[in-house]
Formats: sequence, C-alpha cells, structure tokens
Amino acid sequence: MVRYDLRHLKDDFYDRMMELLETGTKSGEVAIFLFEIGDFSPIQKSADLVKEAGHELLNSLKFNEVDWTISVRRK
Repeated sequence: MVRYDLRHLKDDFYDRMMELLETGTKSGEVAIFLFEIGDFSPIQKSADLVKEAGHELLNSLKFNEVDWTISVRRK
C-alpha cells in the first residue's frame, strides 16, 4: 500500500493521480490518494477516471472539512 498527498495540486491533481497509479504502484497494489475539494465534483471525476482506466475504487472518504481520500486497487 502506498499513500500520495496531492493536496498541493488543488483542482489539478487528476493527471498526477493517474500517473502515480500507473507508474508508482504494482498490479494488485492499493494506493491511497489525498486531495483537496472545493465542491464535490472532484470526487465523482476521480472515481470516473479510476473506473475508465480499469482500476477498482475501494473507498472514498471525507478526511476533514476540505480533504478527501480515495483508495484504489490497481488492476
């Protein structure tokens, strides 16, 4: 399991998240991504990207007032 903090990227974390998932994890490994939300649109968009790439979204949780975490298993 690996954890990546993408909060510093604000709303521009999608490409980096997918890059880390593809290059920073092994098949079957779980990655946890932490990112900042303004409205809730980044949550759905990140879930859609994970699904479109063929990976498995395991969990999506509000971390605190402005941060969100998703857990993804790489296929």
